[in-house]
Amino acid sequence: MTSSEVWDEDTATRYDASSAEMFAPEVLEPTVDFLAGLAGSGAALEFAVGTGRVAVPLLARGVPVTGIELSEPMVAQLRQKVDETALPVVVGDMATTRVAGEFELVYLVFNSISNLRTQAEQVECFRNAARHLRPGGRFVIELWVPAIRRMPPGQSVVPMSLGDGGHLVFDTYDLATQACMSHHYFVEGDGSARYEAGSFRYIWAAECDLMAQLAGLEFEARYADWEGSAFTSESESHVSVWRKPA
Repeated sequence: MTSSEVWDEDTATRYDASSAEMFAPEVLEPTVDFLAGLAGSGAALEFAVGTGRVAVPLLARGVPVTGIELSEPMVAQLRQKVDETALPVVVGDMATTRVAGEFELVYLVFNSISNLRTQAEQVECFRNAARHLRPGGRFVIELWVPAIRRMPPGQSVVPMSLGDGGHLVFDTYDLATQACMSHHYFVEGDGSARYEAGSFRYIWAAECDLMAQLAGLEFEARYADWEGSAFTSESESHVSVWRKPA
């Protein structure tokens, strides 16, 4: 198994509600449009499919989708939405787990590649994507740009969200190891507070391009969002596309 944290049953049960903003039509519809356009008439494979936030609506668009997911409780939540016949999922890590067949599209959304907490595992994730792609197929990731520019000298903490919807987020960075820990504070309906934290390894866009090159993939495009906005030095995230040579 990789160094990824495994979402437990409690976290999986709350996942959709705690990530409600990612299910909003203005967020989800451009994501599905973008991926469906790349998949065309072919099949798609989602690494870290989770509860099916993207896979289920992509399937509804007529794209056959298969998933790989490390957390069995997350798959159990997905199974409440769609059965195994319609959307098969293999339980395993996204760096090494194989599924049968070749795919037009492999994709990885919502910063999930950072769940792999070593550079070597992240490189293997790119290689695993390349192994699953047919010639001419594409690998797509959605990833945040580390907010290091916000930190003055000597500071290691960046506020990411200051209470929107009762949810506070602070990220702590180790610049030597590219380790990041995201601290989440939730205000519950009864006024109590709940704390959760997750550990990641952040990756720069240029580092992703090198990982793709090591996997035999060619850079195709990079955007600031799923709507195709230009990626600039001010962008806070990117959607990047690499192609397996025909």
